[in-house]
Amino acid sequence: MTGKMKVIALTGICDLDILTQPIPELNSDTDVLIKIKSVGVCGSDVHYYKTGRIGSQIVEYPFVVGHEGAGIVVKKGKKVTRVKVGDNIAIEPAMPCFKCDQCNSGRYNTCRNLKFLGCPGQAGGCLSEYIVMPETSCIPFYSDITHAEALISEPFAIGIYAAKLAGETLYKDIAILGYGPIGMSVHFALRIQGYRKIFVTDILDYRLEKSIINGSNYVGNPDREDIEKNFLQILPKGFDIVFECCGKQEAINNSLQILKPGGKLLIIGIPEFDYWTFNADLIRRKEITIINVRRQNQCFEKAVDLIDKKVIDAKSFITHQFDYKESKTAFETVMNYKDGVMKAIINFD
Repeated sequence: MTGKMKVIALTGICDLDILTQPIPELNSDTDVLIKIKSVGVCGSDVHYYKTGRIGSQIVEYPFVVGHEGAGIVVKKGKKVTRVKVGDNIAIEPAMPCFKCDQCNSGRYNTCRNLKFLGCPGQAGGCLSEYIVMPETSCIPFYSDITHAEALISEPFAIGIYAAKLAGETLYKDIAILGYGPIGMSVHFALRIQGYRKIFVTDILDYRLEKSIINGSNYVGNPDREDIEKNFLQILPKGFDIVFECCGKQEAINNSLQILKPGGKLLIIGIPEFDYWTFNADLIRRKEITIINVRRQNQCFEKAVDLIDKKVIDAKSFITHQFDYKESKTAFETVMNYKDGVMKAIINFD
């Protein structure tokens, strides 16, 4: 397939432009050419848009972001067996080598040679009309869900993975600090895995209201109340597990205070700074286990399956949809938390 396509590229801090590039060619017999239908705007995309970097990953302009995607197979290599032309697919953005020590130990998310969509120095993103991916990243879905709903499998897979890393959650008291799409994904994963009580914090009241609809037992806005005091008045012994989902130092501080001795802190949020700080006295005396969550590992297909079978309502994540020509508006909406945004989607024709 030859011709030109539109891509949406970062061209500077808080700048996006529509550029024209050749439609990519298959590079191997196991590659798949995908016509992109929908792309989700993730918080990490907004980090690159707002600051041009996440830690050591620095954008070189122009750069195409986007790693939450879904589309239609339009061409495939002769050795591809997982999908066929015409299939609707959700895109797993991680492309591990399957050969290094990390892959051989089942840690594909920390592959030594990992390529990840929309990650500087690794691979351009899927905010484009077409993209080539290895067949291992192409997960078909079969129900009448939309492509926008299918791409929710990417953040939801992170929630499934985080809940898995937390271990046994049934009969546990849990807090989720930050209720954006990742916090909501963790909540949905825990609803399947089980818990006793779940408390939620966020500085945006509309997100707290969303969590109540989804079944949270108690909510708090740390900008307006002392959540440590209020939460511990209800659960004096503290929480078994806390999921930090907002990338804020204050949330780490809150977590250590509300966790019971022997509790677990799972850090999922991506901060805009380089170093976390921890109260050494608290984590030592309480013997807190701290677990960093790196994207997801071997949970993507499960996420697609649960969405495809409508076990979870992926549509409930989606609050805004934009045409690709409105991509800058989409990014500004997410960056500034406008109009009650939870998950914004950019659609191609």
